[in-house]
Amino acid sequence: MSASKRTRIKDVAEKAGVSTMTVSRVLNQDPKVSDAKRALVMKTVKELDYRPNVAARRLASKKSFFIGLLYFDDLDTSYLSKFIIRGLKVCRSTSHHLIVDEVEDTDKSLASVNDLIDVTQVDGLILLPPICNDAKLLALLQKANVSFVRISPDTQLNLSPYICMDDYQASFELTEILIKQGHTKIGHIIGNPNQGVSRLRYQGYLDALRSNQINVPPSYIEQGLFTVESGLTAAKKMLSLDDKPTAIFAANDAMAAGVLSAAHINGISVPEELSIAGFDDGHLAVSVSPNLTTVRQPIQQMAELAINLIISGEFSDLSKANSRNFRNVLDFEIVERESTKIIK
Repeated sequence: MSASKRTRIKDVAEKAGVSTMTVSRVLNQDPKVSDAKRALVMKTVKELDYRPNVAARRLASKKSFFIGLLYFDDLDTSYLSKFIIRGLKVCRSTSHHLIVDEVEDTDKSLASVNDLIDVTQVDGLILLPPICNDAKLLALLQKANVSFVRISPDTQLNLSPYICMDDYQASFELTEILIKQGHTKIGHIIGNPNQGVSRLRYQGYLDALRSNQINVPPSYIEQGLFTVESGLTAAKKMLSLDDKPTAIFAANDAMAAGVLSAAHINGISVPEELSIAGFDDGHLAVSVSPNLTTVRQPIQQMAELAINLIISGEFSDLSKANSRNFRNVLDFEIVERESTKIIK
């Protein structure tokens, strides 16, 4: 093929030994195409460096090939960056484009979401917590008849497809690990009250204690905001107690890093005198010293699944969104590192 001649869909079809219609169906993510043919066509597309005419492709498929990702400005940056990076890679591999936009709790911000829908004609939107629970935004999207996938919602679960992990069980199991290490004085820093996962993680912590007949004083529980600063403030209060906790479980890694800082300020050795656990397993978990014991969230898998759900178009009819097929609970993993240890 001459370098000066643009590869056509016909060229891909001839080399792959299939019809142009099959090539078109593969490029448009038609689920009815067999895996073998899909692999053959995509291999040929790569070999010939075929680049579809975007305008023609949109016209033929009635899709925009734009996917929107909406987030609120107080979302943990490590979580957000990991989600976006994975989302961009998945979109690139499927010839889609990811549009990322911040949403605020204002009418002006909702109007900008409306503009985004009108201008780009997005094939679907991904809503990260906590805006996945925003009643005004959800009503707007329903009125606009836009498909959307929510990440870790805790309200209106039959409204749309959603993806989550079992935050309650992860918190329960992490607390039990601390208990098995010999800790009975375990503090907890609750996450941002605007996010449903905070309540789930708090409840998992409480139930693990109760199931092991362990009582903790109210002073062992502090409210945080999923920020390093709030973790530092909460930990300073706990570590100033006469009867200090021997372990603190923070509802995310940022707050756990704040606990670690408070321990250093107070001359408390980690993990010899204080064990610290977090949640998320973002970059921060292995950036601090000692590295954090934490729960590894399947953030990348969440991003990939969310995009693939939108591309598939399986839930374009939102009236069917209460089907069990749209409830996606992904596995978690507890990663034990140097910030926790067995005590005698």
